[in-house]
Amino acid sequence: MEKMKFETPDMAQMNVEKIAALFPNCVTESKAADGKLKKAVNFDALKQMLGESVAEGDESYEFTWVGKHDAIVEAAKPIRKTLRPCVEESKNFDTTENLYIEGDNLEALKLLQEGYLGKVKMIYIDPPYNTGNDFIYKDDFRMDSAKYAEESGAVDDEGNRMVQNSDSNGRFHSDWCSMIYSRLLLARNLLTDDGVIFISIDDNEQANLHEICDEIFGNANFEGHIHWRRRHNQPNDKTKMIGLVAEHILVYAKSSPTLKMSGVGKLDLTASFSNPDNDPRGPWASKPWKTGSDQSGSRYTIVTPNGTVLDGEWMGEESTYKKYLEEGRIYFPKNGDGMPRKKYYQFEREEEGQCATNWWSHEQFGHNQGANDEMTEMFGVKNIFSNPKPVSLIRSLIKISNAKKNDIILDFFSGSATTAHAVMRLNLEDGGHRRFILVQVPELTYTGKQETYTDETGKQKKRFVYSKNGFPEIEKDSDTRKAGFYTLCQVGKKRIELAAKKILEESLSKQNNDSDKPAAAKPLDIGFRVLKIDDSNMKDVYYSAGEISQQDLVEQISNIKDGRTDLDLLFGCLVDWGVLLSLPIKTETIENLQVYNVNDGDLVACFANDIPEAAIRQIAAAKPLRAVFRDSSFKSDSAKINVTEIFKTISPNTTVKVV
Repeated sequence: MEKMKFETPDMAQMNVEKIAALFPNCVTESKAADGKLKKAVNFDALKQMLGESVAEGDESYEFTWVGKHDAIVEAAKPIRKTLRPCVEESKNFDTTENLYIEGDNLEALKLLQEGYLGKVKMIYIDPPYNTGNDFIYKDDFRMDSAKYAEESGAVDDEGNRMVQNSDSNGRFHSDWCSMIYSRLLLARNLLTDDGVIFISIDDNEQANLHEICDEIFGNANFEGHIHWRRRHNQPNDKTKMIGLVAEHILVYAKSSPTLKMSGVGKLDLTASFSNPDNDPRGPWASKPWKTGSDQSGSRYTIVTPNGTVLDGEWMGEESTYKKYLEEGRIYFPKNGDGMPRKKYYQFEREEEGQCATNWWSHEQFGHNQGANDEMTEMFGVKNIFSNPKPVSLIRSLIKISNAKKNDIILDFFSGSATTAHAVMRLNLEDGGHRRFILVQVPELTYTGKQETYTDETGKQKKRFVYSKNGFPEIEKDSDTRKAGFYTLCQVGKKRIELAAKKILEESLSKQNNDSDKPAAAKPLDIGFRVLKIDDSNMKDVYYSAGEISQQDLVEQISNIKDGRTDLDLLFGCLVDWGVLLSLPIKTETIENLQVYNVNDGDLVACFANDIPEAAIRQIAAAKPLRAVFRDSSFKSDSAKINVTEIFKTISPNTTVKVV
């Protein structure tokens, strides 16, 4: 009976397998560092097969930086980690198909490789922009040892993997490029063949990100460069000649031809347009002609159709206003006595194209201030999260990605969880059942107190000083922490709950108004399963039994770490077997034993000790695709062999393993 391996795939070996499928004569066997044989590529033979198509010498186009090679190695390296379910922090754990993963997103992407390979329709990420003040993930790249020792002093022993990337760092751009490169390599694997990735970025790393994406996704799959106006006023930035109001969103397809065949989505150009005055140019919407409190414009007098004189600052020059007025583009609400608004027409927006390069319309795509206001309204606290993305922006990206009603949306820099909010909002609007997967490292919302200590080698290092509540003590407080949120994950999960509550209320109202229409196929999913990245459930003896002495084996009767529950083991098996983590889980009782049944037979697990034969026969009779037990579930090797024979007889197509 085979054992579960509980280790993420070796991406390098998977790439060797792909080469072997194309050129079997170019793959041989070599001895690995552990002395075992593994497949390896004979590059001399591969060069012969490729002929003159091999790039040699120094004169070839390449984008590179210090640490690029190690970033590629890091992405391919397997890890022994697991995802532990946290039922108490979840919402509708048993029924939801949404996931919220806490931990390093590089590790999360590795843990998702088998279960979600080619299953994610859309990815949106808003990574650190590398402004000189951002915190970025510190991956253990094999850089100069003295340099790494110097930098890693900011990494505590409790697993905090984020450090501030100051622009005084000699590896300022290289560290950021390495961080994003390995993650995008793994993210591409998760996309469906017609999948799309959207990446928000500002000017600091936009050019480098474009080069990296061209390399990973291929320049032929570059779908466009969206310029989104994130603020409605011009900043007074004295450090730059040109004040910047826009951010970039780079768009890449997994395969542009496949995306075009499956269809590109359209933006909602009709949702906010109407024609109350029967304008011959068709449906229109409007925006204020008067400037906002933080905007500047031109001052002159406007007289409404009812004779009211309005004096103030207006969005355009007086000559422009008169031109629009003559063309019938100025609209006065409140029966002709309200503040003037400028019309813009549906046909004009349609002519811009469904994937316009410039996303300037705040009515359609939102802006940071509006997103901040929405967060303040939900939480009742100002500055709970710095510059969140607006729901309307992410919703529009989901729309143009053509994500169908059952597709998966992934955000592995989830921040304030706007992506989850947008997915639920869109599902409410069109009756969809799109699912989200969010990943966020539990970054502190305040400055934690640290202490200096000497490690076993005599080196001085720093680590957090922890309070009784399980979080580092406070060195410098923040409004977010004062509101009770110690980590960004706490903010994100609470935001989903608050948004879900409001959306559920709207859903119930919508059902009452549409009572004559047929009910949706599935109820609106406003829950999420919280999964936390942790070390493997298994003790070292599980991976290196050959190195353990007989006495050690006696002392370690169980190969499972103390404190790990049956539910922990179940999710470890789901990850290892590549089973979707969102599938429904039922708990059954067979022969007074607890048995987990995932998705009515995709996987059945029983982790009890000394399982009787009658229970094994009942489990086999259900003919599950997979069955898993503890190694200690059977008293002897003969009992284990008997289990194998029972499944061969009753359910020969079931794969049986032990942990």
